[in-house]
Amino acid sequence: MIEAVLANLREYWMVHALLALYTVMLAHHAWAGSRQTRGLADYYVGGRKMGGWVIGLSFFATYASTNSFVGFAGRTYEWGVPWLLFIPTSVAFCLFAWIVVAPRLRRFTQAMGSLTIPDFIGFRFGSTPARVFAAVIVIVASLFYMTAVFKGIGNLIEHFLDIPYTVAIVIVFFIVVLYTMIGGFISVVKTDSVQGVVMIIAAALLFFGTVNAAGGFGAIREVQTQPGGEALFTWGGGVAVPVLIGTMFAGLVKFTVDPRQLSRFFALEGAKAIRTGMIVSSLTFAAVFSLLLPVGLYARRILPAGFEDTDLVVPTLLTDVFGPGTGAFLLVAMVAAAMSSLDSVLLVLASTTERDIVGIAFPGRTEESEMRWTRVWVGLFALITALISLRPLAGIVELTAFSGSLYGACFFPAIVFGLHWRRGSGAAVMTSFAVGIVVLLAWDFVPGSQILHEVFPAIMLSTGAFWSVSVLTENGASEEVEALLAGDTSARYSETSPAQGARHERDQS
Repeated sequence: MIEAVLANLREYWMVHALLALYTVMLAHHAWAGSRQTRGLADYYVGGRKMGGWVIGLSFFATYASTNSFVGFAGRTYEWGVPWLLFIPTSVAFCLFAWIVVAPRLRRFTQAMGSLTIPDFIGFRFGSTPARVFAAVIVIVASLFYMTAVFKGIGNLIEHFLDIPYTVAIVIVFFIVVLYTMIGGFISVVKTDSVQGVVMIIAAALLFFGTVNAAGGFGAIREVQTQPGGEALFTWGGGVAVPVLIGTMFAGLVKFTVDPRQLSRFFALEGAKAIRTGMIVSSLTFAAVFSLLLPVGLYARRILPAGFEDTDLVVPTLLTDVFGPGTGAFLLVAMVAAAMSSLDSVLLVLASTTERDIVGIAFPGRTEESEMRWTRVWVGLFALITALISLRPLAGIVELTAFSGSLYGACFFPAIVFGLHWRRGSGAAVMTSFAVGIVVLLAWDFVPGSQILHEVFPAIMLSTGAFWSVSVLTENGASEEVEALLAGDTSARYSETSPAQGARHERDQS
């Protein structure tokens, strides 16, 4: 056993050296984040005082994990040119999130003392049941997404370093748990900003290295003449159009509804930071996806044999195409990509569980106790997901799309309408949650359902249910919420009971 480990260290010394340096960087950010964390607001949302550059890069890095490098790039191998539509669509969704959601969400959550998406929903609509229901949705959707990320990074390390998949999962588990547990949001965002830069470089190296190995840019024409190649250049040839559009929408609607993305908006320090963050994240998405997605197409010239699991295309390129130095850097970059998503999801899971489920069931605890238990939840959820990922239920893109569909079907009306429409109630939110989940799960049993991805009817029907029940029930908006909707920046949220009010003021401070 020891001899095998030593042999692996000798053969892949460059990768291990880079991973060691990367781990040192994580440890430094964890230490720095711990020193700057004074309370729950710091641990959950960085004290709402972070700049646009770091949040913009973090917004990108949080989304662009191994799901992008391994799943999205590999999917072009099977789906072809139509999948490149993902590039402009990602930029459009990014701009929508920063323009329509970010400014109001930041203002509302600061005034409300909100630290999570479920407590924003609960405060906005005056409903504790809606808050708890939202927390359960966050937990379920996050577990699916984290499984996809663990699977991607496990496949990479297994194929590149000849380390068993199970061992790879264990290594990632310990690294991500420790620095997330210690440093909280500040550590996560600082690490994300570095990881974002690393991923930009890695995307360029992966693209140009693959193109060069395929025979240059002109090799794309030769792909079309290969067996099955013509379908890759035909609209609907590599994949049915409804599946293509639905998968893109399900994966990208997360920009406006996924708590790990929206938590970045909580942390922005002001309007200038919002503008900067929007520009940085939009340009980064455009550049990186423009480099990543064509990789799968050029891989057809290098790896013509069919891959039943397209999640293995990029790991195979790393071992067959790139030299030791470049391959080592790319592997570490993809590990960084996975970490930048895992840490954010873990923090969302832990904060949601502690604040919106345990905190409601057991009110009145000290802030120190809540901080301690949040760290415990980080470790527990990481362990649960690592175990699930040993036998994942589906591929990376499928798991990611289902997670996005669940968030979109449930949270889209509550968040977007909640920020821009004066009406709404807890009953409307609960109804929209239930309708979205039922439609999402039952759509495959509807005759002719294959012509439309389930995310579209789920969002449309949950939004219709939200609107209908909102009109028929008493408005749940408090006077403070009404003032915020009217644009009163001086409005401050106050909760009903003295105990809750004291808790709110403590969270504000």
